[in-house]
Amino acid sequence: MPKPSSTFLSRRGLIAAGGALGLVAALTACGGGDKAKDGAGDQGGSAASGAWSFKDDLGKTATAKSTPKNVVAYTGTAAALYDYGVQVKGVFGPTKLADGKPDPMAGTMDISKVEILGNVYDEFNVEKYAALKPDLLATNTWDGTYWYVPEASKDKILKLAPAAAVGVGDKVSMDKALERTADLAKSLGADLNTKKSADAKARFDAASAKVREAVKANPGVKVLVGSGSDQMFYVSTPKTSADLKYFESLGVEFVTPEQDKLDAQGFFESLSWENAGKYKADVILLDNRTQALQPEALKAKPTWNELPAVKAGQVAPRVTEPIYSYEKCAQILEDLAKTIQNAKKLG
Repeated sequence: MPKPSSTFLSRRGLIAAGGALGLVAALTACGGGDKAKDGAGDQGGSAASGAWSFKDDLGKTATAKSTPKNVVAYTGTAAALYDYGVQVKGVFGPTKLADGKPDPMAGTMDISKVEILGNVYDEFNVEKYAALKPDLLATNTWDGTYWYVPEASKDKILKLAPAAAVGVGDKVSMDKALERTADLAKSLGADLNTKKSADAKARFDAASAKVREAVKANPGVKVLVGSGSDQMFYVSTPKTSADLKYFESLGVEFVTPEQDKLDAQGFFESLSWENAGKYKADVILLDNRTQALQPEALKAKPTWNELPAVKAGQVAPRVTEPIYSYEKCAQILEDLAKTIQNAKKLG
């Protein structure tokens, strides 16, 4: 998954683990529900009255006696569910900026109406979570784990409610991640047959076509996906994220770091700022997350200023962790099409 500074799951390598959170013994008696059941809920469960189940992308089936109402979700997952009309009770993950405004990861969700259990990686208030009496914990998965559920308190958290994870990493493409998120929303009661839903899907399909057209009209544009921290510049491979895999399927040409130089999980190459110019690119898609350095801060890095794409003004934001609703992903594709279409090849 995207780590806090670039693309993927080495968040665990880059972020120190937070302190273990306490939980009164009585709370740990609450039941979970992540045991796989062959064939159960394969298509996303049911929102009908009676028992509910959802087979997630970890191969586990979450079950409940009725459709979950008290849903707690990773912020990006919650924002996608919100676009389908599903309101969660609590969130964990980047939700509120220092000035009190919503983090981009919150999308159009009204953050004043949710309990924020943690606002940064490895932060999750287990006692507040238990107090919400959760029926379901929903999140994404990049690497076979529950994204943003802290390792130190994972067992306590997963005992309190069933959990469901939607794959957004190396085994799926954006279109599949969108389908699975819609499946989850439908299982929780979302009506996917509305005009709004149809229009959002049509917009996504049209935006995909725009990217294909832009690539054909301006072939050979090389795109580098990067993220900056104070000490390092991270260059991502397009092979391990759902969004980049989908862009590549539309014809986008990416700069691919050397395989043997990638991090242990295989998501990115770490370059010192002295070596930031190792790969030549016409366009840089720069990690837009709040934990990554943005263009204004990167001006202090001399080697950043010398990159051809930076000199040419061909740096565009990369939504490193997309909100997987058709509405939000359509916007990402529309912006990408314009970036490709307007890019000049720099030689």
